[in-house]
Amino acid sequence: MTPRLKELYNKEIKVSLKDKFGYKNFYMVPEIQKIVLNMGLGLDGNDSKILKTCQEDLSKITGQLPVVTKFKKSISNFKTRKNSNSGLKVTLRKNKMYEFIDRLVNIALPRIKDFRGLSSDGFDKFGNYSFGIKEHIIFPEVNFDKVDKVRGLDISIIIKNKKTEDSHELLKKFNFPFKKEKVN
Repeated sequence: MTPRLKELYNKEIKVSLKDKFGYKNFYMVPEIQKIVLNMGLGLDGNDSKILKTCQEDLSKITGQLPVVTKFKKSISNFKTRKNSNSGLKVTLRKNKMYEFIDRLVNIALPRIKDFRGLSSDGFDKFGNYSFGIKEHIIFPEVNFDKVDKVRGLDISIIIKNKKTEDSHELLKKFNFPFKKEKVN
């Protein structure tokens, strides 16, 4: 069964973006390619018990087993050793990606305390959007009572497009809650 947002994208959003930006064909329309979630653990990455619980939480959130990332070199000021565990990473594509966006926008982001919207400054020069979440417990899949420590998440949305404005418009069509621009 195809996700609700994927059907919406193929039937409505693609057509409206093609008309709005005047593209010649549907292959020029911006499209989300993948979503990368990253949870940095720092010194807690060396503790196998903490690593396992974080891995379980992230796999509940994404529906996919995360990969353990390693430090590339030793830095004494940060107390890191080469090839020791630094965090967890998950890359979502296709149907799981659309299901995650649906849960993120409609369930998780509204659960953030004093949430005023996402910043529009998170776009890079290629049109990809990145933002951070301070509490991974905003997702309903994570049991709040069993969490030992609240951790943050970095979410990067990689978008195939021509300009940053196109990416911004695509995410608006997916109901991403951006802050309103202030006019002086």
